[in-house]
Amino acid sequence: MHDTPPIERLRAIMARLRDPETGCPWDIEQDFASIAPYTIEEAYEVADAIERQDWQDLKGELGDLLFQSVYHAQMAEEAGHFTFDEVATAIADKMVARHPHVFGDESRDKTAEQQTADWETVKAAEREARAKGGVLDDVALGLPALMRAEKLQKRAARVGFDWPEIGQVIDKISEEAQELAEARDSAPQDEIEAEMGDLLFVMANLARHLKVDPEVALRRANAKFTRRFAFIEAELATLGKRPEDSDLAEMDALWNAAKARGL
Repeated sequence: MHDTPPIERLRAIMARLRDPETGCPWDIEQDFASIAPYTIEEAYEVADAIERQDWQDLKGELGDLLFQSVYHAQMAEEAGHFTFDEVATAIADKMVARHPHVFGDESRDKTAEQQTADWETVKAAEREARAKGGVLDDVALGLPALMRAEKLQKRAARVGFDWPEIGQVIDKISEEAQELAEARDSAPQDEIEAEMGDLLFVMANLARHLKVDPEVALRRANAKFTRRFAFIEAELATLGKRPEDSDLAEMDALWNAAKARGL
């Protein structure tokens, strides 16, 4: 079996795992919905390995993500929907169609921004060909909320529904923050949640206007918080203390020390 091309070996392993007679009971019981959370998790683990620049770990995580594609394709083939080869053919055809400046006779003399605009034009034509209804109809529901907010706003901006100046976005943030402050003491929890959502949504819009990926920015902020809090814990440990034995003033001073060290 090891003489078999690696992708074919992987597909054969997947088919064996799903074999109703000799396969793994757990794998046999799974369906698209039960596997989807694992697919999402593996994609995040790929992003995490890249963030850490752990290339050996990335190799393993990419394998895990590839296995998810093979898993879904195997279940699809069993149900008569499509095969793995059809998946590979479809993405290959799509990449060729979306890169006429590489595979066709269009000029490659374009900026990255021009190429992005061309890509969006091609995707819009593809959506129209699929008879999608509204502008926002095919923005995936399963995306993380922050990422989906940015994609919804980007899609709406393409048809002119957008603030033309960044100052207007910042003004809107102030407005939403004020509404949240007014709601926090007297409004029902559901209304407070709605106001919080409005503020987060417009923050995602600000990120888009600044050409910042909000998911990446928040991951970096999470990593920074983790580093600095780890510093606080380490410094307290030298004093024989844990965070719960400290107070806010002491921990805040240590936070500022971590910040001064560039952590």
